[in-house]
Amino acid sequence: MEELLPIAEGLLFLVGDEGITEELMAKSLEISEDIAQQLLDTLQKKYQDDSFGMEVVCYGGIWKFMSKAIVHPFAQKLFQTAKTSALSQSALETLAIVAYKQPITRVEIEEIRGVGCDMMLRKLQARNLITEMGRSEAPGRPILYGVTEEFMDSFKLLSLDELPDLPDFSEHQSDNLFD
Repeated sequence: MEELLPIAEGLLFLVGDEGITEELMAKSLEISEDIAQQLLDTLQKKYQDDSFGMEVVCYGGIWKFMSKAIVHPFAQKLFQTAKTSALSQSALETLAIVAYKQPITRVEIEEIRGVGCDMMLRKLQARNLITEMGRSEAPGRPILYGVTEEFMDSFKLLSLDELPDLPDFSEHQSDNLFD
């Protein structure tokens, strides 16, 4: 079991805010749910140590990493500092996807961008440019994201109808890329 601990830790990190159930951890590692429970309990105990800035929590059967309370005031400063800086290209891409496709889930955004966007969504939320709009009816009930009034003010928009039209790439496209 000891050799599975770093793998379980890595999986827990990879699932991010979505978290993981004991059942899914067990299936992923091809072990029993009891052993998955033991691994997660071990990780939870390990991260209780004050030398770590995060902890392992379990809410409603979902296990995930969470920053400890001692980190929160510094995270606020970090995101306030970041708020004054310009948006990166990846932030603008993510924000544009949310604006055009809202309400949209993290997974849908990642499918469009082709890269993970969990941290980017958190940064955009910290800057109050996007917000949670509820939950999808899809399995797992993922969070739906949309833009905020601060987004509208920042980009001087009265409504989302003022966003430029997206080009239509479906018309007059040839199946041959070299035509």
